[in-house]
Amino acid sequence: MEVAKSILTIPVQDPPQDDFSSIDLSWTKYGSDQHHDDVALIPYHRVDAFIFGESSILEYPTRFHIERGRRRLQASLKHYKSDDYLEYRVYWCSFGPENYGEGGGILYSRRYRLNTRNRAARPQSMRGCTCHFTVKRLYARPSLALIIYNNRRHHVNKSGSVCHGPFDRDAIGPGANKIPYICDEIQQQTMSMIYLGIPEENVLQKHIEGLQRYCASNPKVNCLASQYVHKLGMIIKRTTHELDLDDQASVRLWVERNGKSKFFYQDTSQANAFILGIQTEWQLQQMIRFGHQSLMAIDSTFGIKKLKYPLCTLLVFDSRQHALPVAWIITRSFAKQDMSKWMKALVDRAHALDPTWKTSGFLVDDAAAEVDPIRDIFCCPVLFSLWRIRRSWLKNIVKKCTNIEVQREMFKRLGQIVHGIWGGVNSSNSMELFIQDFVDQTTFLHYFKAFWLPKIEMWLGTMKTYPLASQEASSAIEAYHLKLKQKLYDDSHLDSLQRVDWLVYKLTTELHSSYWLDRYADESDSFQNVKEEYISSTSWHRAQQIPDDVVVFDQKDHLFAKVPSQNDITVARTVWNPGSEFAFCDCSWSMSGNLCKHVIKVNMICNNHPGYVDSMSFHSFRDILTRLCQKPPDDSIALDKSVAWTSQMLDQIQRLVELSKSKDIGSLVNTLPLQWVAKKGRTFSSRPPLVLALPPTLRPCTKKADPRKNRKRKRLSQLG
Repeated sequence: MEVAKSILTIPVQDPPQDDFSSIDLSWTKYGSDQHHDDVALIPYHRVDAFIFGESSILEYPTRFHIERGRRRLQASLKHYKSDDYLEYRVYWCSFGPENYGEGGGILYSRRYRLNTRNRAARPQSMRGCTCHFTVKRLYARPSLALIIYNNRRHHVNKSGSVCHGPFDRDAIGPGANKIPYICDEIQQQTMSMIYLGIPEENVLQKHIEGLQRYCASNPKVNCLASQYVHKLGMIIKRTTHELDLDDQASVRLWVERNGKSKFFYQDTSQANAFILGIQTEWQLQQMIRFGHQSLMAIDSTFGIKKLKYPLCTLLVFDSRQHALPVAWIITRSFAKQDMSKWMKALVDRAHALDPTWKTSGFLVDDAAAEVDPIRDIFCCPVLFSLWRIRRSWLKNIVKKCTNIEVQREMFKRLGQIVHGIWGGVNSSNSMELFIQDFVDQTTFLHYFKAFWLPKIEMWLGTMKTYPLASQEASSAIEAYHLKLKQKLYDDSHLDSLQRVDWLVYKLTTELHSSYWLDRYADESDSFQNVKEEYISSTSWHRAQQIPDDVVVFDQKDHLFAKVPSQNDITVARTVWNPGSEFAFCDCSWSMSGNLCKHVIKVNMICNNHPGYVDSMSFHSFRDILTRLCQKPPDDSIALDKSVAWTSQMLDQIQRLVELSKSKDIGSLVNTLPLQWVAKKGRTFSSRPPLVLALPPTLRPCTKKADPRKNRKRKRLSQLG
């Protein structure tokens, strides 16, 4: 829009309505190219009509008060400009400019809070609204008024969020102070259900049930609750991820508005890569709760081909050993320096709430991942998970090979190559033999040579170096990966995959609400259908529902196992190469590249039979202990420390095994040894402790007590 240099070129507007607002006016940019404002000229006698109309906007009902003003006498200026004022008044929304809420305060120029009686629909609420405009009665033309709208983004605070009215997330409408108490838990539950697309009738029913914990049910409460749910749903439906047409500017606005959900932000520049770390307050609580003295995992490089920036997720394992996302990092840089930045910010945030917080281990799924920042910042050992390489190999074998017998044989041979790292087998020779034996599978070999062969030594070396994670952990991480893929790769959103603000919106609304509702349903024993779906969301838990006695093994050559279907007895799934992480099942879930329940169930049983090979995670654990025994320390104090640490470790492992196998936690607790706690020291409230007298020269300088206070204490003691 062209900037007007002179006020004489701005037309005078006089809308025909009795009352009008800024929507009814055409605004002109006035000023210089560097600094200009939105202005409009109206007759001076229509100023009150404009103020009344601006206060009566349905979306932002409010009042405007005069924040400051000036006045000049006519003929007081000998020389004046066309925009000099005769009267000058700044009208400010009565929900500002101060913010008496969380994180707010009074203006720095004031030493007290203004009397807000009768200033707004809720006079006790000062929410830091920045909406204000200036009315200048022109000195040269007293019959006209120049309206300067300093901030035409209606009724937002400094962070850019709507701070009052029906679109206010914290208080819906001017009558919000009459709505029954709505705690954060009820509000989050209602928002989660709306985000997940649950019908409004069901949302209202659960919302009223939550309110009944704090107040009795009556028609007025139900009516107000219905209005609350409807307006909250209206806000969520009208909310968009595009805060600005430019994606980078939109992300900056989100960071400014959501300071509590952002733990690290680094904008793109020539020297720095883009990094955005997201963690809500609820995710921080879950990380402290389930990550302390437990395991954390990372699902790295999600969407590296489809998204603008890859997504990295930090996971913890909750009370049911399901993977729970506790932080999202959006970045393309996996350099050691950049990883150290956001990891340190994350750990510092946890230590700010719990200085003793410490994780016991960290699972990675990429052989190229930098592990030094994890060791230095999280101060814990690193484990490696096979789920990503297993999924990639199986998915491409099924996709690029048509013969099912060739599929299972190729997958078995790749598993043998991986398992051979502990037997001293030359992996290069094994790879050459594998390529020669399946030379006719040109489509898969072309993919394998281009993508895996150049870095296979790195992956095998990583598996050999680090302890391997179990199948339960792999199935939990894979379940989260599949749920994330389902939420983000919806057909209706494919045009938004290259926008970061859309990714942030999807993570913090739909995905966050889904996991919050899962945890709430499990802990409160509500939403039974949600709870059942959450419990059975991993293949490990689905495998536990299959009885052991229904699994039939090939007793002769141990080549396969039969697992009958739980829904149809006439259908049985065949698992080839039982006992191995690279077992091949003919079910549809496994043929999609996933770790199915049939493979896990067969491997559970094989671990207790001597005729089958041990799991790779147990083989890795045994290899570490073997190497430790081969290099014992000399007969010194170092040996004593090693024995003490090993005994402590074995005792903890034994307790964990008992806890996982026990069905009665009470009987297990009774077997634990008693731990005596020191009694709290006695406090001396009536008689002060004895203090040795020091010479006057060595006594510290103390402030003399006010005699008036001493007299007051004496009077109080006499009254007592």
